[in-house]
Amino acid sequence: MPPAPRARRALLTTGAVLTAAVVLAGCGRSADTGSAAAADVTIDDSPATGTIEFWAGGADGEALKGFLTAFTDDNPDVTVNITSVPDSEIDTKITAAIASGSVPDMTFLYSQTQASMLATDAFAAVPSDLVDGDDFFDNMWQAAQYDGAAHAVPWYTYAQALYYRKDLAEAAGIEAPATWADYAAFSQGVQGQGATWGIGLSAEWNQYSAQQFNDFSIQGGGALISDDQKSWTLDTPENVEAMETLMGLVADGYASADGPTFLDTTPWFSSGQMASYVTGPWFPGWLDEANGEGWSADHVGVALLPAGPGGSTSALGGGSLVVLDDAENADAAWKLVRWMSEPETQLAWYDTFGNLPAVESAWEDPAIADDPLLTTIKEAIPLASSVPAVPGWSQVAAMLGAEMERVARGQATAAEVLADAQAKADQIGTGVE
Repeated sequence: MPPAPRARRALLTTGAVLTAAVVLAGCGRSADTGSAAAADVTIDDSPATGTIEFWAGGADGEALKGFLTAFTDDNPDVTVNITSVPDSEIDTKITAAIASGSVPDMTFLYSQTQASMLATDAFAAVPSDLVDGDDFFDNMWQAAQYDGAAHAVPWYTYAQALYYRKDLAEAAGIEAPATWADYAAFSQGVQGQGATWGIGLSAEWNQYSAQQFNDFSIQGGGALISDDQKSWTLDTPENVEAMETLMGLVADGYASADGPTFLDTTPWFSSGQMASYVTGPWFPGWLDEANGEGWSADHVGVALLPAGPGGSTSALGGGSLVVLDDAENADAAWKLVRWMSEPETQLAWYDTFGNLPAVESAWEDPAIADDPLLTTIKEAIPLASSVPAVPGWSQVAAMLGAEMERVARGQATAAEVLADAQAKADQIGTGVE
C-alpha cells in the first residue's frame, strides 16, 4: 500500500493556494456549464514525438520516472521530462506557472482542489475521442467536468471508509456501526474491551474537520452548498442535526476533542487508544509497516461509513491528468494521457505504487478483486462525494473547521456555531457567479 507521504495529497491544500487560483479565475466561474464542448482536435494513433514536460506531485513523480519507460519504449522519439514537486507545493507551482505564462505540457490535479484549479481556465478540454467517459467511476468522471466538457481524465481514485479494530469488536460481540444510531453501542462495546475512544475524529479543527462534517451533512440529507453552487447552506436544520450527531460523539465520551492528529492515527489505532477511524485504503499498509506484516489481517475490519437519514457517503479522493491550454507539445501529452488511462496501465501503476485505478473495469483484476480490505472501498466509491467543488471552499473549510472546535469543547451549540459560520461564509462567497 502507499507510503505515508502520499496520505493527504488528494485532500485539501492550503487556502492560499486556492485563493491564488480564484484570482486567476477572475471574478469566479459561472455555474452555467453548458457553453463549452469537448475539444474538436483529433489525437491520432501515430507515435508520440518531441518532449513532454510533466509535473507530478510528491513521490508519484519519482516513481513515474521509471514507470513511463514502457511508454517511451513504444514511442522511441518522445522524451518525458518529469518534474517532481512536493505535494504541498504542486498547486502553488502550477498556479504560479499559469500566472507567468510558462507552463508544463501536463500535470495532475488532486480531487479536492481540482475544481478550483480548473476554474483558472488554463486547462484544455479533453479531445472528444481520446477516452470513453463511461470507462471511469461516474463520480470521478463528473468531477472532471468544467464549463460543459471534461477538462481532466481520472488517473486514480479511492473513497474513505471506516477502519475499525475488528478484534475488539469481535471480543465485544458487536458489528461495525452501520447507522448513526449504532455509534453508541459500538463505542461502548470496544471501550469495554480496553479502547480509550470508540471513534477517532479528524480533531485538528481545520479543513479536514470540515471535510468530515461535509460527510455527515450529506449522510443527514443536507448539503453545505446550494444546487447552483452560488450560496452556502451551512445553517439548515439538517446540518444542525448532523453537527449535533458528529460533535455528540465527543460530548458522550466516545471520541476525543484533542486528537488524533493525522500523524497520531497509526499509533492510536495500533494501541487501541481509538478503535475506529475514517481514512483511505493506504491505512492497513501503514499498520502493517508499524506492527508487522499480517497485523491488519488479524486486527482490522473495514465498513462503509454509518448511514444517517440521507444514507452513507464518504470523501472521494484521487487524481486526474490534465493538459495545459498553453502546452507546447499537447499532441504528445494527450497520447501519454490516453496511455495512462488504459486499464492495463492503471493496474500496472497500482502494482508499482498502490494507487487504485479510476477505470472501473480494472477493479475486476484478482490483485484488487481478491483483496477483502478493498471490497468495501469499491462499494464506497460510487457512494462517495466530493467537498463543494467551488473556489471558495478552501477558505470556508478552514473557517468552519475552526468553528467546529467550539461545539466540541462545549463553548457553543451546533446551531450557534453554524449560524456564525453561515454569516462568515456569506462574506467569503463560493466563487461562482
